[in-house]
Amino acid sequence: MVRTIVVALGGNAIKRAEERGTAEEQFRNVRETCKHILEIIKGGYKVVITHGNGPQAGNLLIQQEEASEVVPPQPLDIVGAMTQGQIGYMLQQTLINYLKEAGLNTPVVTVLTQVLVDKNDPDFHDPSKPVGPFYTEEEARKLAKKKSYVIKKVKPVGEKMYRRVVPSPNPIAIIERNAIRSLIDAGTIVIACGGGGIPVMMKEDGSLEGVEAVIDKDLAGEKLAEVVGADIFLILTDVEKVKLNYGKLNEKDLDRMTLGEARRYLKEGHFLPGSMKPKIVACVRFLESNGEKAIITSLDKATEALEGKTGTLISR
Repeated sequence: MVRTIVVALGGNAIKRAEERGTAEEQFRNVRETCKHILEIIKGGYKVVITHGNGPQAGNLLIQQEEASEVVPPQPLDIVGAMTQGQIGYMLQQTLINYLKEAGLNTPVVTVLTQVLVDKNDPDFHDPSKPVGPFYTEEEARKLAKKKSYVIKKVKPVGEKMYRRVVPSPNPIAIIERNAIRSLIDAGTIVIACGGGGIPVMMKEDGSLEGVEAVIDKDLAGEKLAEVVGADIFLILTDVEKVKLNYGKLNEKDLDRMTLGEARRYLKEGHFLPGSMKPKIVACVRFLESNGEKAIITSLDKATEALEGKTGTLISR
């Protein structure tokens, strides 16, 4: 029986922290990313892809602000839609090329995805989602004063530990879920919920309306995994294994976690908001919805992690 896997790509799969984010740089990273995805496909899995958009959304927001005297800036939901198209295009084109080279005729499509949120979500009052570049404490202080950014510390150590944060409401439902399922059933590789999806709320008359926010891509990816009935939820980030006591002298790699252990570590505050915490929360939700297993590892270790050779495995 063919097993379905949802692959959630972190920002480093498209733009590295030290890069400017040119189209050339991003395509180069996407080519490397798609090589790993191709290996998963060749391994016999039915693959569904989602991805983050933090760096791209942050950079696009800066472009919107800097050019605001020339052209009208677009709201955050529109920025999310723009980055969904941008990143989906790069992944879709590259993966199509690789599949053809491998002699596979599998179609690939990006679905512009809307995700329902609650307009009363508490994150609208206490933003938590990092977007854009990292800043030093001094840079963060200046930007908060000059541009009224909400900026929070997102890393425990390092020179640049601060990032701008925006509202990140909890994903409730995927609007295009039926279309996504139909495409997958037809044998299509689907890229969906990019950047966490475009956040929308439902008005009293049942119509949809965009809201200014960025949904966490791992939480939206988990909702996508539920929709497609995935067996495995694979989160690819910039670390090979999840760590306890991150950044401390007693830092420890985790090879495995049970569902109960994951819940306990979350309660004990081992994982940073806007970083590892939403990944663990997403894995817990996936297992609670009857998913088989969740894996967190680095992009270059994806195949090895699926073989049980590395990464952090979370299961019931």
